[in-house]
Amino acid sequence: VMRLEQLIGDITQAAYEKIVENRTVSEEEARETSRMVGMAALKYGDLSNQASKDYVFDIDRFVSFEGNTGPYILYTIVRIKSILSKYEGRADKILMPVSDAEKDLMLQAARYSEVVENSFEELAPHKLCQYIYELSNAFNRFYHDTRILAEENKEQQASWICLIALVKDILTACIDLLGIKAPERM
Repeated sequence: VMRLEQLIGDITQAAYEKIVENRTVSEEEARETSRMVGMAALKYGDLSNQASKDYVFDIDRFVSFEGNTGPYILYTIVRIKSILSKYEGRADKILMPVSDAEKDLMLQAARYSEVVENSFEELAPHKLCQYIYELSNAFNRFYHDTRILAEENKEQQASWICLIALVKDILTACIDLLGIKAPERM
């Protein structure tokens, strides 16, 4: 049997190793970010599984930055924050989608209220986690297919900025419901 304190320490250390392996950041920032990522990995990893079913706890899988994990979700939010911080201009409306990836992202974002209500009524946080993962995947597909900041049509660019700002707000609200906070950088 592992004590919770030891588990939190182990998962935070694993997150720290991944953070310093991939980035050059200050020691203080790496430690603070690893605490947030570690707790997200632990909380999301546990809540993403249906409560009535057993699962195998695997630190390496929980702290992975790929797949249905807390760090993947946080990385998606941080990626959106980074794009938004580089945008110079005003974004106040979302235009009709011009690609399948954009349309899929819009449709996923539109499910927010329904999923939150359903998860609450059924006391099923794993359904909220599944939605967060699906929305993150939809954003990442859109991001890889779209050159947001390089777009020359400023009206289209503003629309995309407005859309991803909405997605960031939805993801942030969802992780907040799970008791998870996102760092500014990873």
